[in-house]
Amino acid sequence: MYFLSGWPKRLLCPPGRPAEAPLHVQADPHRAFFAVLAPARLSIWFSRPSVLIVTYKEPAKSSTQFGSYKQAEWRPDSTMIAVSTANGYILFFHIISTRGDKYLYEPVYPKGSPQTKGTPHFKEEQCAPALNLEMKKILDLQASIMSLQSVLEDLLVATSDGLLHLIHWEGMTNGRKAINLCTVPFSVDLQSSRAGSFLGFADVYVRDMEYCATLDGFAVVFNDGKVGFITPVSSRFTAEQLHGVWPQDIVDGTCVAVNNKYRLMAFGCASGSVQVYTIDNTTGAMLLSHKLELTAKQYPDIWNKTGAVKLIKWSPDNSVVVVTWEYGGLSLWSVFGAQLICTLGGDFAYRSDGTKKEPLKINSMSWGAEGYHLWVVSGFCSQNTETESDLKSVVKQPSILLFQFIKSVLTVNPCMSNQEQVLLQGEDRLYLNCGEASQAQNPRSSSAHSAHKSRQEKSPFADGGFESQGLSTLLGHRHWHVVQISSTYLESNWPIRFSAIDKLGQNVAVVGKSGFAHYSLLTKRWKLFGNITQEQNMIVTGGLAWWNDFIVLACYNISDHQEELRVYLRTSNLDNAFAHVTKAQAETLLLSVFRDMVIVFRADCLICLYSIERKSDGPNTTASIQVLQEVSMSRYIPHPFLVVSVTLTSVSTENGITLKVPQQARDAESIMLNLAGQLIMMQRDRSGPQIREKESNPNQRKLLPFCPPVVLAQSVENVWTTCRANKQKRHLLEALWLSCGGAGMKVWLPLFPRDHRKPHSFLSQRIMLPFHINIYPLAVLFEDALVLGAVNDTLLYDSLCARSSAREQLEGLFPFCVVERTSQIYLHHILRQLLVRNLGEQALLLAQSCAALPYFPHVLELMLHEVLEEEATSREPIPDPLLPTVAKFITEFPLFLQTVVHCARKTEYALWNYLFAAVGNPKDLFEECLMAQDLDTAASYLIILQNMEVPAVSRQHATLLFNTALEQGKWDLCRHMIRFLKAIGSGESETPPSTPTVQEPSSSGGFEFFRNRSISLSQSAENVPASKFSLQKTLSMPTGPSGKRWSRDSDCAENMYIDVMLWRHARRLLEEVRLKDLGCFAAQLGFELISWLCKERTRAARVDNFVIALKRLHKDFLWPLPIIPASSISSPFKNGKYRPGEQILKPQSAGPFLNPEMDAGISNIQRSQSWLGTLGPTHQEIDSASSHGAQTQDAFLSPLFNKGDECSIGSATDLTESSSMVDGDWTMVDENFSTLSLTQSELEHISMELASKGPHKSQVQLRYLLHIFMEAGCLDWCIVIGLILREPSVISQTLVVMQSSEVDGETLQNIKTGLHAVDRWATSDCPGYKPFLNIIKPQLQKLSEMTEEQVQPEAFQPVLVGKTPEQMSPRTEESRGASGHSSVPLGEVGGSTASRKEEAIARAEEEEPFQDGTYDCSVS
Repeated sequence: MYFLSGWPKRLLCPPGRPAEAPLHVQADPHRAFFAVLAPARLSIWFSRPSVLIVTYKEPAKSSTQFGSYKQAEWRPDSTMIAVSTANGYILFFHIISTRGDKYLYEPVYPKGSPQTKGTPHFKEEQCAPALNLEMKKILDLQASIMSLQSVLEDLLVATSDGLLHLIHWEGMTNGRKAINLCTVPFSVDLQSSRAGSFLGFADVYVRDMEYCATLDGFAVVFNDGKVGFITPVSSRFTAEQLHGVWPQDIVDGTCVAVNNKYRLMAFGCASGSVQVYTIDNTTGAMLLSHKLELTAKQYPDIWNKTGAVKLIKWSPDNSVVVVTWEYGGLSLWSVFGAQLICTLGGDFAYRSDGTKKEPLKINSMSWGAEGYHLWVVSGFCSQNTETESDLKSVVKQPSILLFQFIKSVLTVNPCMSNQEQVLLQGEDRLYLNCGEASQAQNPRSSSAHSAHKSRQEKSPFADGGFESQGLSTLLGHRHWHVVQISSTYLESNWPIRFSAIDKLGQNVAVVGKSGFAHYSLLTKRWKLFGNITQEQNMIVTGGLAWWNDFIVLACYNISDHQEELRVYLRTSNLDNAFAHVTKAQAETLLLSVFRDMVIVFRADCLICLYSIERKSDGPNTTASIQVLQEVSMSRYIPHPFLVVSVTLTSVSTENGITLKVPQQARDAESIMLNLAGQLIMMQRDRSGPQIREKESNPNQRKLLPFCPPVVLAQSVENVWTTCRANKQKRHLLEALWLSCGGAGMKVWLPLFPRDHRKPHSFLSQRIMLPFHINIYPLAVLFEDALVLGAVNDTLLYDSLCARSSAREQLEGLFPFCVVERTSQIYLHHILRQLLVRNLGEQALLLAQSCAALPYFPHVLELMLHEVLEEEATSREPIPDPLLPTVAKFITEFPLFLQTVVHCARKTEYALWNYLFAAVGNPKDLFEECLMAQDLDTAASYLIILQNMEVPAVSRQHATLLFNTALEQGKWDLCRHMIRFLKAIGSGESETPPSTPTVQEPSSSGGFEFFRNRSISLSQSAENVPASKFSLQKTLSMPTGPSGKRWSRDSDCAENMYIDVMLWRHARRLLEEVRLKDLGCFAAQLGFELISWLCKERTRAARVDNFVIALKRLHKDFLWPLPIIPASSISSPFKNGKYRPGEQILKPQSAGPFLNPEMDAGISNIQRSQSWLGTLGPTHQEIDSASSHGAQTQDAFLSPLFNKGDECSIGSATDLTESSSMVDGDWTMVDENFSTLSLTQSELEHISMELASKGPHKSQVQLRYLLHIFMEAGCLDWCIVIGLILREPSVISQTLVVMQSSEVDGETLQNIKTGLHAVDRWATSDCPGYKPFLNIIKPQLQKLSEMTEEQVQPEAFQPVLVGKTPEQMSPRTEESRGASGHSSVPLGEVGGSTASRKEEAIARAEEEEPFQDGTYDCSVS
């Protein structure tokens, strides 16, 4: 509503003795001049600029006679000032304007400037006039004067002898007798049969009083603390005709202020609270409306130490009240008690080092024009500053401070309440919350009158929302879009009285003292009247509103003495020639626009409805206005000034279902009138015969009359409705939103029967629901279920206190104030209120319509949390608890499980039992999560189970979750679960593990990368950059299953338990031939794959069916089955003709895979990679020999199966330096070996061969697995991988290992059987494999021989460990030596207890696939 801005200004008073310091300030009725009293001087100040005009000094002699000045009061026409003095005198001063061209300051314009021409007296408007003060009359009342009050043409004076004097402004009593308060009868109300008791004791007098014009009486505070309201029974003001009422509960009143617009009387009390009363219309009794008091919750250290209320002042627009206490400080409240600002807490009261400041003491205050300034005379600050002597003159001396305010446009132009923008107006600038939209959009002509589409058609965060502004623009960030008001317009028309923004948030209009101006946010330009006479000739009276591209306003035409309604087009020049003018019968007080109707409230208490339509006649576009209907309200409205706002709405007590004509459901159904805080509704009267006319001309349709008014709500400050329709969100769009000050907000919500059934006759069709929000509402976003507001924030600059100059001292004392945008969700309040009233079905309909909102899960969580906190911490038993209902309600939504667990995690443990008693057993909820495959939520439930159940239960559930996570490959979660299970086992269960719901980066950098394995590197280890091997650990879990992981409690049963689960999972993966998953599992969880495979060599790690295994690998690794090109069926292979092809391909294809890969390895490791997702190399995979990437795709998407002669080619992309030539398998060399000539068919062979290779990533992964199996001695798997890679070298290496290390006969037999099965399968189903099988026939021969040898029994003797190294091929040892890695005996690996060093090796090996081909993985 009102917000402090910046620092207060200090006005420079003329230096003088402390006796001449100011003590009282009083604004004149127009707030252009301020009278400032010192003990013996009266000064007149001008408001803008804030300068001193004239001072009257009382001579010393008369000063002692009169005593010091106390109070001042202005005559209504600002020509006189009455000043009361301490000794009971009233001094009347005349203010004489020294006419002619005399001003204190004159503007100097450059020659030829347009400002010099213009209207006469133009300069006066902007410059302080030169004035004189003359004392004209002195009146002695012979008793000290308590209160001066200007009442119409008289001055009412209350004296300490209990008399009320009515004095004429010329200083005469006109023979009227003073009224003795003892003769005025007082009662509780005006209906009392007895006349009422008198104030029966002699020494009663009025301490403070104020006249209320709209109640026609005086609010008074007596010296004994009682308060009352005195009203003349008839028009004559004599003792016999006065009657007083009083409330019985105030006995400590100190001061009073009245609000004329809302008919409120605010009485300050000695206790520090302000009690606000209103008068009951029927009985005349005083009713307590609300209280303004600080709460212990917000101000724990000061709330009851403020002392008595010292001063209360209502703002000029009657929308806020400012209160100060004896103790000091300043607080600002809205009309009905919402607290906006208080300087007794936060940065106002404490320095940045935490020390307490002395509060600002206020002796007197007065509001400036339009409430933009508060003039404050500060008291003596008893400040203990170090530089006491320097600051004495500055701080100790009372001075005049100007607090600056920004206010919401709703305070003066309530027609803004049907818009979704927040608009604040300051003295010289506007603050908008929709600036971003205009910057993001480009100007479009006639964009404004495109049809209003519903927001649902766009994504909720679309930023180009012309039709309705998107969430992002209205909520975007905390900063405002600030528009500086044109200085040319301000110069002659300060202060700004009204402002308005159009529906799309792209144009604003402002109204000053006369005329108006408008601004486009798209072009960033102001448009002013070209003719200044036209501007000065109109005074806008009832506010202004936008209708599409038009500005509609009500004004008074000075030259014609005529009230008018005018419409100006935004795009044309600002000139009366382009305006449409309609004459009005009386002054317009309020104006508002609904769809294509203008509603006007006039001073003669008539409401007029006009239709407005666009007219294009020739080049000029105008809008024409026609009267539709007039409704007289004089029977219901005591005074037209009391009407706060008037608006047309489509809201009615019938919610549209029961209406006979469906299209009328969104018509202008009713008038909402805020009468001094009472919301009155008048609906159209549909009781008469309903004639369904043919829609020939909608404007000629006779409008229905209105029913008598109904009161909907009390204490209403603002009302919001919308004219948009949306079938999905009818609840929110057809509701009426009310802001009720300290009582929070209310919503008048329609209730719809489900599935359009007939509504029950006994059920109300609407319901009023109250709810509290923490911000002051300034706009409602209907579909988004949000309230927008603004809030004051403060910034401390008290470091400036160190310096001693006066200006900085003030800035150190006060924080710098800024206004920030804020918003709040209200949906959970409404849902809760509906559930309390057993309207669960309505709550469900409403919630389902909003389920798509991004913060809907948060809404459910907030509702559950608030009800839980309230009920679980309640001291008394709750007869009808709401929590079970809320829990049942939330189960209707798929987010139920997350909502409950998030709520539990954010509440203290003590409340958990209460929560789960309502929502269900956490064990059951955990199982539901598992069934729904929502593992992250299940992990959160696990933490709750760990706190609520015995360790055995949480271990059981953790095991379930761990197994499921392994199944689904959720590796982050698996790592957390390993840690969690260990924590339970090692008694650390009292520290719950961190929430697994927070996803850690799935990084392979969790383990150290140091490789000490026997791998033949393609490049020597020295060339590898150091950074590759020194990655930091990034996960908070134990670092993989190295020796280190189990070092603390290696024989701990818990570790064994986890291991058993990991083994079980690995066994399943192997049995189901899921090698890709196995590799991923081992790499992500640091599983010791090699040592486990050694143990399982004869069990799970056996290949039972080679053909199935081969097919499965093809599928898993996206590896195409080999095919035979049709053109090569006839070409013979036996003569080794393709040798040259291989020689050419080797350097060209292997090179690019080897070298760039090494460089890319580093960057690849550091990225968060997973085996499945991002393993592919990020560098360019150049394959100069094969430029047919697309063909590769085609090859394995639709393989060709051409049956024909066996033909193939050698290993095209063999990564090993040890080519298959070394093994001496190729004996036949062609005669034309040296010619290197390739025929067409040979090229086709090469390309087909390359096309039948799988993705490079799969190749790296397969080689890695080959390496693992070779090391673990699972030779049958090596054979299978050798087959799929179609590399004879792999097969021969495997056979070399078979020969060197004694392998049991069963394995050999298994391999032999398997290869025969593959051969049969290739013959029948996949002839592409035949050429390769032919190449390896010699090896198969060797295998058959070996199986026959193995039949002898001595072959089954155990192999001595020591023998193994000598039996290994020299090639392997040579490569190990070159790599600089320690070699490890293979037999030892086979042992069931691997050494710790071995485990470190294994751990390093598991990470190997992440190197993406960095290593050559062939063991020879």
